[in-house]
Amino acid sequence: MKTYYFVFCKDDLMLERRADGSYTIPLQEEPPTEVKPWTTIINIASLDGIETKAYNIDSPVTADDRYEMCPLRQSYYRLPEALYLKAGKCAELLHWDRNTKFCGVCGGQMHFHTDISKRCEMCGKEVWPSLAPAVIVLIKKGDEILLARGRNFKSEFYGLIAGFVETGETLEEAVKREVKEETGLNIKNIRYFGSQSWPYPSGLMVGFTADYESGELHLQQEELKKAGWFQRTNLPKLPEKLSIARRLIDYWLEEC
Repeated sequence: MKTYYFVFCKDDLMLERRADGSYTIPLQEEPPTEVKPWTTIINIASLDGIETKAYNIDSPVTADDRYEMCPLRQSYYRLPEALYLKAGKCAELLHWDRNTKFCGVCGGQMHFHTDISKRCEMCGKEVWPSLAPAVIVLIKKGDEILLARGRNFKSEFYGLIAGFVETGETLEEAVKREVKEETGLNIKNIRYFGSQSWPYPSGLMVGFTADYESGELHLQQEELKKAGWFQRTNLPKLPEKLSIARRLIDYWLEEC
């Protein structure tokens, strides 16, 4: 039976190059690379009825012209959407496996109990993959939106205000808090837009729109380099198409 094999080397995913120049994930009966005795091969939920597995390799594949290593984020532009989304799930589960080798209670070894849970061999504690929920918001003021450059951005693009949800708060409360902390602004009319799995490594982005209410921009210097109000005619460099930030901005652009 043929199986999709999602093979990772650190943050890179192994793609198979087709004769027509397009890319896919290896679909075959046996793993496409050598599997060491200690390699953990994780069973993933099937894709369109096709069995799916994922594992890590120690070194990138360079000697086989059929395959090409590609950063997971950039695979969005090369793979069909269904394969890209499944690759994200695989990356998250491999990350979870690497970080749950030992029990956080007693230090015993953790072993797979089901495909998505582990159990400690000593105390019986069970763990499941965890997510880090974060909120992101597009703030409107008349015909302008607020865009900001984060200090951790690797290129010159401007994005939206975002941050992790803290314990004891709702998503809407997290939106208000993050905006106030990072910009000094007050917002109103917070409305849910959509959500997106963000496997870098285990995020869930929840998108909102909101309206400016009051306040002047006072940036949290630890988080933001620059921020400002932009109209459709003077937008800076925007986030990549794969992100919910770009989906929010494109939604605003298409409103008129």
